[in-house]
Amino acid sequence: MSITKHNWTKDEIIAIYNKPIMDLLYEAATIHRQNHDPNVVQVSTLLSIKTGGCPEDCGYCPQAARYNTGVEGNDLMSVSQVKAQALRAKSSGSSRVCMGAAWRNVKDGEEFDQVLEMVRTINKLDMEVCCTLGMITENQAQRLAEAGLYAYNHNLDTSEDYYKDVISTRAFEDRLETIENVRKTNVTVCSGGIIGMGESIEDRAGMLVALSTLNPQPESVPINALVAVEGTPMEDEKPVEIWEMIRMVATTRIVMPDTQVRLSAGRTNMSREGQAMCFFAGANSIFAGDKLLTTPNPDVHEDMKMFELLGLNPQKPFTKVSQPKTVEAADSQFVPLGEKPKWTRPGHTIERNVEHSIKSKI
Repeated sequence: MSITKHNWTKDEIIAIYNKPIMDLLYEAATIHRQNHDPNVVQVSTLLSIKTGGCPEDCGYCPQAARYNTGVEGNDLMSVSQVKAQALRAKSSGSSRVCMGAAWRNVKDGEEFDQVLEMVRTINKLDMEVCCTLGMITENQAQRLAEAGLYAYNHNLDTSEDYYKDVISTRAFEDRLETIENVRKTNVTVCSGGIIGMGESIEDRAGMLVALSTLNPQPESVPINALVAVEGTPMEDEKPVEIWEMIRMVATTRIVMPDTQVRLSAGRTNMSREGQAMCFFAGANSIFAGDKLLTTPNPDVHEDMKMFELLGLNPQKPFTKVSQPKTVEAADSQFVPLGEKPKWTRPGHTIERNVEHSIKSKI
């Protein structure tokens, strides 16, 4: 087992990222094999339980209400709809269901109660449950934990320095506070970011510094390649080269040896050979299903063909952390507090975000 280091510097990570590719791959693959079964990959299904209408101005996101991207908004799904989707995902080989809602932050009330029931329902299907619902308080995190939540996703997106060029409606510190609130429970943390948003290698390293210096480090780190959606401020960004993804995956594996590194958005633009190189470099988790919230994703049957070709096996649920117990709503020790936390609104202006917001109204 590799020793987990929590004091990585940006210069150290940049040096790793820029290594000759053969040296980088060898080091990453060696560390991967020391800490994980190289032939096992976790398969997760991402389900958008509430789509569109988000009040944030994230420059990459087609669900932001202020941009005209053609995404049709949908109200919160019912528990029975979510259960049906979860059973379908399980039959296709997924061991985890990740539920995403286009919210700025969780608000106590009927909708959150409905999400808690979704968590209870999926956990009882013996599947890992993950949620990404925006910022949450400690009490809300405890209520999710009671329901049987396995993981909470809250991506940092990019480095703290570049963050202000991507989002102006919430602060980087709010991301860290949400992760800290989750850490006060038995729920595992899923947090990663996106490359290809116009950031520098220094920014990519900065994001990994922020993640790797958390103690403990996130149990799961998604690495996304930007899917440039028409109508968003980042619609003209060039696609990420496969070697950039391979380098990012390998570097993440080296600085976070125990973490599950998830090959996330952007896989539709990757060949099987490219994905195989990412698995060799240390990726051991993917999202399956025809969509990642609103963007395209490879068909799950194609993924299973790829697994067969590469000799990979889907990871069974609760391999890393034991299954949480579900506490029914009537027996809950944590009650809604009607909190109204003042999450940060930095107030600075991002020109391209403003331009696209104005353009969408014309």
